[in-house]
Amino acid sequence: MARTRHSPARFVDGKALLIAGIGERYREEGSAAIPAQWQRFVPQIGHIAGQVGNVAYGVCCNGDDAGNYDYVCGVEVGDFSAVPKDWARVRIPPQRYAVFMHREHISKIRSTWHTIWNHWLPQSGYQVIDAPFFERYPETFDGSTGLGGCEIWLAVRAAK
Repeated sequence: MARTRHSPARFVDGKALLIAGIGERYREEGSAAIPAQWQRFVPQIGHIAGQVGNVAYGVCCNGDDAGNYDYVCGVEVGDFSAVPKDWARVRIPPQRYAVFMHREHISKIRSTWHTIWNHWLPQSGYQVIDAPFFERYPETFDGSTGLGGCEIWLAVRAAK
């Protein structure tokens, strides 16, 4: 198995998730506003009706051939019934993931993504499936310092 310079991938059969939060549409090269999106969302964590746990998610979904995608800063919820009407909602079905640990400062996460897409994936024997993928920020992540680590979950299947 190929390795990123950060850590080897582990494989997880992920459960279904309902993620609710603040969503924005981006172009691949125009994602510099994501930290400001997180600054708007973080004060909401722990005060969201139906929130499950204290893990935060950065979900990439609804990508198109022009390089546009939605990025949702969110948390898991039990259902969408009490979610504010202007918030994004993402249903993530159960699927198989390659999971990578990012231990460096959060400002270096693009480097980890680059390593996954350009080094690990082409050599892995896996292909990405058309499904949301996400960053998972555990309770140990400190948004004020950018430290504490996070995981990158990429939905995959064996290459044909």
